[in-house]
Amino acid sequence: MKKRILGRTGLEVTELSLGGLFVSSLGGPFEESKKAALRALSYGINYIDTAPGYFNSEEVLGKILKDVDRNYIISTKLGGRPKPFRPQDKGCLLESVEQSLKYLNTDYIDILMIHEPDRPAEYDWWTDPEEVDGPVMELLEELKRDGVIGYIGLGGTTAYEIVHQIKSGKFDVLITAFNYSMLWREAEIDILPAAKAHNMGVIIGSPLQQGGLARRYDEYVNNPSKSRWLSTPRREQYKKLYAFLDEAGLPVAEAGMRFVISNPDISCVLTGARSGQEVDLNIAAVEKGPLPEDYLKEIDTIAAMVPFRPYEEPFSLPFTAPYKGPGGIS
Repeated sequence: MKKRILGRTGLEVTELSLGGLFVSSLGGPFEESKKAALRALSYGINYIDTAPGYFNSEEVLGKILKDVDRNYIISTKLGGRPKPFRPQDKGCLLESVEQSLKYLNTDYIDILMIHEPDRPAEYDWWTDPEEVDGPVMELLEELKRDGVIGYIGLGGTTAYEIVHQIKSGKFDVLITAFNYSMLWREAEIDILPAAKAHNMGVIIGSPLQQGGLARRYDEYVNNPSKSRWLSTPRREQYKKLYAFLDEAGLPVAEAGMRFVISNPDISCVLTGARSGQEVDLNIAAVEKGPLPEDYLKEIDTIAAMVPFRPYEEPFSLPFTAPYKGPGGIS
């Protein structure tokens, strides 16, 4: 697999890397998670991301990786553990790190990130938001000094709130999710330029938009009675995308993965594969390389049809799940 430099860390990471959310009880039985992870490593994938908030992903990965040579880079996060989680309690944060080390069967974490640093209602990290400071920063610096971690990062999902933290210059790596894909481009406005200015490694999560670009949903897109939640602009955008993909002879998931790696400012893209077969498909897509320039221009034109998320659009498009109205799905 081709590798890229992860910003100022200097680490070389594979263009396609393994996201740990589904390498957990969420993704299915342990044996399926094991097959997916080992399949990814067999292709040469060398970066794995997980988090305490990803169900039991750290534990599952620890069991899988304990007999694997340490030829990989691993990142995890602070946030959500132990319970009750106190983001401004240094002792609580240290306990979380110690638990991560235990679960992952390691004494060293390559990259430790602050999870959801941009959502204070979720985790109130900062005693001084303007200076992007708090006990968490003190602990991260101590862990770096002591050789427990190599680099520090941010793992967020907002498109604007996180930019101030990026511009602080305090962080080496950024994972941004749900805001950079073929049709969702909010990260292009401020996030990506700010990260580039500070030479941060940029990792894209959810390149297929939580399944919205994982396969085609013609039956929903073309039938408003089956998707009343889908706004008219988004519906027309999907139709235009599908027509382009038909003409280009591209599967939607392949186009989605190749679109992300077409951006040279992206270090790598995470695959949330639940099985070895899904790993195979994602590998096959990424190994075809970036999309041709004329394809990218057409996708840009289609993306511009809906430059911002429509007001009532759910965070994850509920194509195959019962819709509960604005704010969520069942």
